[in-house]
Amino acid sequence: MNLNNLEDLKKEVKDLGFNPKVADELEKNMKPLPGHFTIKDQFPGDRGVVDMTLHFHKSGQSDTYNLNKYEVASGKVPPTVENQQYMVLTENKDNKEKPLVRTFESPNEAIDFFKKQKGNSELALGESPDSKQILASKENGKENYINKDFRSAYFRPAIKQTFYLKDGQGFNARQAANMVQDRTVFRDNMMTRDGEPYKAWVRLDFDQKKDDWGNHRFKQFHHPTFGFDLEKTLNAYKIKELADPAKKSEIMDAMRQGDRVQVTALNKENKEVKVMAEAVPRYSKLDFFNDSGVRQKREQFEKPLINNLSQGRGQGKGKEKELEESRGMKV
Repeated sequence: MNLNNLEDLKKEVKDLGFNPKVADELEKNMKPLPGHFTIKDQFPGDRGVVDMTLHFHKSGQSDTYNLNKYEVASGKVPPTVENQQYMVLTENKDNKEKPLVRTFESPNEAIDFFKKQKGNSELALGESPDSKQILASKENGKENYINKDFRSAYFRPAIKQTFYLKDGQGFNARQAANMVQDRTVFRDNMMTRDGEPYKAWVRLDFDQKKDDWGNHRFKQFHHPTFGFDLEKTLNAYKIKELADPAKKSEIMDAMRQGDRVQVTALNKENKEVKVMAEAVPRYSKLDFFNDSGVRQKREQFEKPLINNLSQGRGQGKGKEKELEESRGMKV
C-alpha cells in the first residue's frame, strides 16, 4: 500500500468536508489493493438523510488510488436512532422459518433493494430481525403493505446526483448535500473548457431532462455578470445578526455553501422571529422557513424603504437574464 497516497487521500476527503470516518476507513480498504472500492457517508437533511457513496479507483500503472466521483441521494427517510438499522428480509428456500436478512447503512439503498425483490419480503427497521418494525412487505413480488407513516418516503424517489472530481477539486460534500435538496451554492474556482477561471452560483436544474448518464444538469448564475449580490440582498431584510460583522460574515459564508441558516428576523410588527433563511440567487431574494420547514412570506421581513426596489430587481431579471446556460462552461 502506498502510504503517501493514503496520506494524500485522507487530506483530500477532509478538505472536501466528508465526515472523519471516511478517512478512518481508507487504510483498511486500500490494504488488499482492490481495483475499486467505495466508502459510505451520511449528512442530515431537511427532509431526511443525505446518503453519499465515494468511489476510489486504482491506477492501471501504479498502486495509487484516486477519488474521481461520489454519488449523493436525498430522500424523505429519517435517520435511524442509535442501535437501529434498516433491513430487508427475504424468503429462505432452505429454511422458511429463518429468512435471509440484509442490513443497510443507507435507508435509500434499503428501499431500492426491497423494491427489486420478486418474492415474499419485508422492509423493516430495528435493532434485530426479532425486534423489527415492518415498514413495507411484499407477497409474490407485489406490495401488500406500506406503513402509513412511511408512504411518503417509499413512493417519492430519492433525488440522486453524481458529482465528479478532478485533482481534489469540485463541489464539496456540504455543497452537494445542499444541491440535492434544491439549494444553490457558490463556486469561485470553476474553469471554462478553455481553462479560463470564473465564479458562479450553481444549482441542479430539476425542470430540464436529465443528461445521458442520469444526472440533473447544472444551472449557473455567473458572478458578477448575473448581478446577484449576496450582501446587498441580505441588507434588504431586517435580520438582527447582520449588525454584528462577525455573525454577518458567518451567515454569508454558510449561504455560499448552500446552507439554510437560522436567523432572528423582525416582522412587520418589529417582533423578533426565529426563522431559517437561504439565498435564492435566481430571483435575488432570500427564502424564509419556520422550524417545520414551512415557507414564510419574505415581504414581512423586508425593510420598508427597500421593499419596492428589491421586488423590481427580482422581477426585472426574470428568466430572460438567466445567463447561467452559458455554453462552453463546465463544473
